[in-house]
Amino acid sequence: MTDTAVPRPRRGGDDTAERVRRVLGPVTVVRSTPLSGGLYNSADLVELQDGRRLVLKTAPEEGVPALAHERGLLGTEALFHRLAAGAGVRVPAVLHHEGAGADTPAEWLLLTYLDGTTWDASRAELTPADTAALRRRLGEALARVASVTGPVHGYPRPALGLCAPDWPGAFTAMLHAVLADADRFGVALPVPAGLLGGLPARFGHRLAEVDRPALVHFDAWAGNLVLDRTGAGPWRLNGLIDGERAFFGDPLAEFVGLDPLGSAEDDPDFLAGYRSVVPALSLDTGARIRLALYRVYLALVMRVESVPRSYEGEFASWLDTWSAERVTEQVALLDSLGE
Repeated sequence: MTDTAVPRPRRGGDDTAERVRRVLGPVTVVRSTPLSGGLYNSADLVELQDGRRLVLKTAPEEGVPALAHERGLLGTEALFHRLAAGAGVRVPAVLHHEGAGADTPAEWLLLTYLDGTTWDASRAELTPADTAALRRRLGEALARVASVTGPVHGYPRPALGLCAPDWPGAFTAMLHAVLADADRFGVALPVPAGLLGGLPARFGHRLAEVDRPALVHFDAWAGNLVLDRTGAGPWRLNGLIDGERAFFGDPLAEFVGLDPLGSAEDDPDFLAGYRSVVPALSLDTGARIRLALYRVYLALVMRVESVPRSYEGEFASWLDTWSAERVTEQVALLDSLGE
């Protein structure tokens, strides 16, 4: 997909060099190149004279319209990368994170750069055998991410009010927040808001089956997976990037972010990799219900964000149709699965 959102303002080259020197000392920036694909934060590839390559991410300045959960996303990304690295997952190293303040108009984050290309960009070159092997590696990596236990369920920024001591409470707050965002931005919903808002209570006993706040990336689609290879050798999963959407909750929620790569819960290669780390993974009726709830939530987030981000053209049209169909489809699935 092409980023058709209205571009966010970017910092100048002098500002980029100043930030990098503040973190690394007297280094020379030889080039700074915008990276494509980001629909909220901007990202630049920063190349140093000594050969190092870094990524500088910058959030929109304070006051830019955003969803309730989108404040402090780069702090969440920094937290995700640190925790995932501690679990043995290859991610960019966090060099510096700085929140917005009196002298900093916008939050920013400096990371190391992972060599390779995204899965999305490499897709045409992958054989079925390549894809099967990579799906297994991906399952292993995301199971390791889920081995990290957070201090609370929900988004890791208590000031947002989107966390709770238990998963039913946190997911209720998360879903209700995006419904409030839909109302605030005048976004039409394909299903009545009251019905959607009642889903966490209706299926609260299924949400309560989650008793540990596991780390969830929640955006591990093909554009956020970095692949690499040596010559004509086998492809490797070289890392996971863009952890800004992370939260603590049901590890099964991770499967939903993988949907553009195919349904993870029905993929034998992905499940084999995941179960090599978490043998007890269950995909019973309760799990299927929770997956449907998370698919409703993600589709609503994507639908609502289209207004404050001013999506345009074919992408906006596709998103409007897709999100409406997805929400309707998943609500119907929940009805068929029962309570």
